[in-house]
Amino acid sequence: MRIPVALTIAGSDSGGGAGIQADLKTFAALGVHGTSAVTAVTAQSTLGVRGYVEVPIDLIRAQIDEVVGDLGPAAAKTGMLSSAEIIEAVAERVRAHALTQLVVDPVMVAKGGHRLLRDDAVDALRRLLLPLAAVVTPNLPEAEALLGRSIVSRQDRERAARDLTEFGCRVAVVKGGHGEGDADDVVWDGEHLTWLHGPRIPTANTHGSGCAFSAAITAGLARGLSSLEALQEAKAFITGAIRHALEVGHGHGPVNPMWRCR
Repeated sequence: MRIPVALTIAGSDSGGGAGIQADLKTFAALGVHGTSAVTAVTAQSTLGVRGYVEVPIDLIRAQIDEVVGDLGPAAAKTGMLSSAEIIEAVAERVRAHALTQLVVDPVMVAKGGHRLLRDDAVDALRRLLLPLAAVVTPNLPEAEALLGRSIVSRQDRERAARDLTEFGCRVAVVKGGHGEGDADDVVWDGEHLTWLHGPRIPTANTHGSGCAFSAAITAGLARGLSSLEALQEAKAFITGAIRHALEVGHGHGPVNPMWRCR
């Protein structure tokens, strides 16, 4: 049985709600074989991140090399890349293996507020990784950090999506989950501006939503969808995953990437 392969380069979430755990569940739910290169091991739950340890750079490189050399992923994504050194190493392997279908989720802060990206790594993210991205998926605070300005209105979001592509990524989507009103996302592909509409679902259980969304885009690209088709599919997928979020733990529960399998 032949099946598309996707790779996630991200941190491990011991609570199972975000990071590579969310990515692999999303890949499986969308008909893609998931592989992983772990960049950090976190101690976290629905209550937040208690700490993390970065995986040695050589081992991160080796994981990527082994997966690409044997399994040949059709698309890849990045999640938690906590330091400039890790970003540099990942970017170097992405270039070496010509991973052109790359989704960059610029993870900066966990749901509970714990920082997962060092301040000095933001510039490395802009310079080294965004130019390699087929799609970049910041939420509003992440887009503000990348662009160095506040983003308030819908016009601000549209301008932000356009400006993010100036870093070299082919498509930018600025997510609206942290904004007011409906959870609408804006997409700029260098030529066309598209709004992805979605209702704001009243729930505190949104842990892992950004990971699952970017993983869904990656799965779509691995299956041969265009960037816009992958984004549209991912928007419908994450809306359902939030609507069917899991009541587990005592804090921010996780979204449910397996909601269609219930």
